[in-house]
Formats: sequence, structure tokens, C-alpha cells
Amino acid sequence: MNSVQWNDRFNIGVEVVDKAHRRLFSIVGKMIALNEDEQKREHACRETIKYFKSYTVKHFAEEEGYMRSIDYDKYEEHKRLHDDLRDKTIPALEEELEEQGYSEEAVQHFLGICLGWLTGHIMMVDRAITGRIDTRWHVNPVREELFALEEAIACVVKEMLGITPRLVSEHYNGEDFGKAVFIRLTYRDEANARVQVYMAFEERMVLRTFGEMLGKKLPRVDKTVLYAVSQLAQIMVRRIHRNFEHLGAYRLEKENMLSYELLLKEFDRAPLCYSLLYDGSGKGYFAFSASKQ
Repeated sequence: MNSVQWNDRFNIGVEVVDKAHRRLFSIVGKMIALNEDEQKREHACRETIKYFKSYTVKHFAEEEGYMRSIDYDKYEEHKRLHDDLRDKTIPALEEELEEQGYSEEAVQHFLGICLGWLTGHIMMVDRAITGRIDTRWHVNPVREELFALEEAIACVVKEMLGITPRLVSEHYNGEDFGKAVFIRLTYRDEANARVQVYMAFEERMVLRTFGEMLGKKLPRVDKTVLYAVSQLAQIMVRRIHRNFEHLGAYRLEKENMLSYELLLKEFDRAPLCYSLLYDGSGKGYFAFSASKQ
């Protein structure tokens, strides 16, 4: 993988925080390289993961200290996200690594979850600390809900993926726009009704996004990248949903990566409430669709 420069759009404007973010992604990049060496994988990844954990804890403490020093009004909510990764997500992933003997797939799962979480957290949560993005949008209640959804999705795509999307279709029906990653997220609402969200990311958009975060050019979409996309998609849905609190609460039930053929079958049998296709200014296509049953 060839080196590229760290993109300043990922900085929040606080040097101690930005330096830590660069270091965290450097560690993840190192683990990706180590995972390709089967003979050294277990020992090298075990030691590097220990360092990743300790550095993450140190970074969280520094970032939380900075938020307290400026009386950041979203401190408690932000800290809960840190606690969840440190106390729940990473220990569960470590347990999986031990059970599977640091297999290639288990390490890819660990890396993908961490990469996706860090990317979404920095772009959607950390940058709000210094006002690089708003913590929420204010949608005019007299606007039609579809228009409001289009705006909310466009904002999330711009803030998280660093591209300015252009809506090209309000009736995306699975038209082929090239190699892509397809994911289905299944939710249950308060009445136990099932809501399914389908998201499609063109591969070049995915490789660009995570490659810039790692400071490396990624040659292909492997399992690490797929796990990262899954995390990113969940964060994007939560972010979009915050703009429509009147819709009530939803809980994630399961996630599935889909082939293009399976996506088409899903679209054939599931009536879609929304299905939007965006062109990312020549940097790839993105689609968001949803059905409720």
C-alpha cells in the first residue's frame, strides 16, 4: 500500500486530540499489515492490540479532559460512547480473538469494527466539540418529510465521507452503478414493527474514505473494510434518525452484507418507503433505501 498524506479535514482543531487520532489510525494500519503475515500474526497482533487499547484509554482521558475544560455541553453523551467502546466493544472483540486463536478473520473483524467506529466517531462526534459540524440539524417542520430526509442524508454523507452529494434519483430501484458494498440493517420500533434500511456504497468511495483515515491507499475491499462499512452505516443511520425524533425509538436487531443479486430480490419483495440515490461529485455513488413492515 502506498503512503498518502493525512487529510486535514479529519482534524478537529485541538492538537493533542488530532495527534492522538493520527496515531490511532497509524496503529490500525500497522495491524492490517501484520495480519497479512500468518506466521507472526498472533504474537504481533496480540502485542499491538494491547498498545492500541492502552493508547485509546489515554486518548479518551485527554479528550474528556479537554471537553471538561471548555464546559462542553455534550460531555456526558460523548463520554458514554467512549465508555461503551472501552468497556464493552473491545473486550468482546478480544474474547472473540482468543476463542478463534487470532485467526485472520477474527483480526479482520477486530480491525474493521475499530476502524469503522473511529471513523464515524471522529467525523460525527469529535468534530462537533469544536463546532466543525453541528450536533444536530434543525429541519423546518412544514417541509415534506421526504425533502427533510434528503437533506439529512446529504448532510451526513458530506460530513462523514467528505464529499458533496447530488441527489440523482428519488426512486432508486437497484440500478447497477458499478462495484459496491451493500448492507441491510434491520431495526424494530417501539411497536415491534420491523424497519429495514438498505445502504449501498460504491467501492471507490469506501476505499477512499478508509484509505484517507489510515493514511494509505487501500487496494481492495476485504473483510476488514466490510466490517468497517457496517459500523459506519450504523453510525450514519443513528445520525440521520436524530433528525426525526418524532418517529420514535428503534433498536438494531441484525445486520447483513448483501450481494447485488440479493439486494435486487429484497427490492422485489419489500415495498420501499424511501429509496434515494446520490452521486458523490464523481467520487462514487451512495444509495439509501428503507422499508417498514
